[in-house]
Amino acid sequence: MLKKVLVANRGEIALRILRACKELDIKTVVVHSTADEKEMFVRLADESVCIGPPQVKNSYLNIPSIISAATIANADAIHPGIGMLSENSNFAKIITDHGFKFIGPKYEHIHKMANKIEAKSIAKKVGLPILPGSSDNVLDYLEAKSIAESIGYPIIIKSTNGGGGRGIKVVLKEKELKNSFLLAKKEAELSFGSNQVYIEKYLSNPRHIEIQVLCDNQGNAVHLGERECSIQRRNQKIIEECPSPAISDNERKRICEITIKAMKKIGYFNIGTVEYLYSDGNFFFMEMNTRLQVEHTVTEEVYNIDIVKEQINISSGKKISLKQDEIKKKGHSIECRINAENPITQLPSTGLIKTYHPPGGPGIRIDSALYSGCNISSFYDGLISKLVCKGNTRHECIMKLKRALDEYVIEGVQTNIPTLKKIIQTSDFTEGSFDINWLSTSVK
Repeated sequence: MLKKVLVANRGEIALRILRACKELDIKTVVVHSTADEKEMFVRLADESVCIGPPQVKNSYLNIPSIISAATIANADAIHPGIGMLSENSNFAKIITDHGFKFIGPKYEHIHKMANKIEAKSIAKKVGLPILPGSSDNVLDYLEAKSIAESIGYPIIIKSTNGGGGRGIKVVLKEKELKNSFLLAKKEAELSFGSNQVYIEKYLSNPRHIEIQVLCDNQGNAVHLGERECSIQRRNQKIIEECPSPAISDNERKRICEITIKAMKKIGYFNIGTVEYLYSDGNFFFMEMNTRLQVEHTVTEEVYNIDIVKEQINISSGKKISLKQDEIKKKGHSIECRINAENPITQLPSTGLIKTYHPPGGPGIRIDSALYSGCNISSFYDGLISKLVCKGNTRHECIMKLKRALDEYVIEGVQTNIPTLKKIIQTSDFTEGSFDINWLSTSVK
């Protein structure tokens, strides 16, 4: 069993990991920037090490400083959290090479799945359904034109090394292709340091469905059902839920079984999420996230499994605690991402939290590192809280969510709570009738 875990992240996810470690009787150490020295996750860790100034490149992305902190603290494992270095295969390899346990997948799988072309090729080989498109990086406009003509418009151009909804261009007609292709390559270069892109058939109104998997190093692999992640703005998830209101039991069984077979074929280890586009009863592989997801909370609520604890135990060499036939879903859960932003412009909002009063009551969970007096900095992501509601039915869950959003008080910065209230009050949301493009056209 692990004795001390270093958490190489910040905010609510660092706090989430600390709590799991403490319940497993594992000592904790966190790294932090000078801007975060008074934050909740630093206060609640057993130990903390300052590793640099506020800028992430000089602190939370500073691999030598993190390794030095782990050495100084005598940690035996490092958890990368979400974002930051969590899908950096080089980081995972360096951790392993220095004798620490990496709480995450094998670095080989992180590396392969980070490249969307390679991930798509692997998915095809192991039997996952994929969209028609390019089999490699598209080098120039003439090649892009040829591929677009062969699969038919509309198409979508994506960064090979992308993520987070950046470097994506939808092309409806041939006359839009050249400009969109060049812009996609430029955005990919600016965002990810590589201008490589690929092309796929574009589905006009699909849903975004993802499957949570757990795999140990003893050949066991299980799924924890699906999450619905179609409520998005600019390809960024805002609301997620489990289970999806659009998927039948037979469809769930089919795609989950296909996914687990694929994970076994590639010898996947630890936790991961396989993401699909869903349209007219068909699933199409999109990508695999080789890390803990922001929205893991809704799966935990419905399946009554602590995914972070499972991840830590699997990394220490233990078996998955449950077999597939022992895993049962119960009820419904919805998560709202509370962001510090102007609810109209979506521009970041920063400053001191003057008043903080989270909602409570049965079926309400708050994953947040906020407190009255803490500072929301411009240096970091705007996600400041995750409001998670659980009900016996989806309707009950939505009613709890409405009540919780009304109760939530955050003063000192602006948030997207007004936008979230608008979304969940629409008939489309309550009926579960939406897709990945719905929010941009239906809620202003």
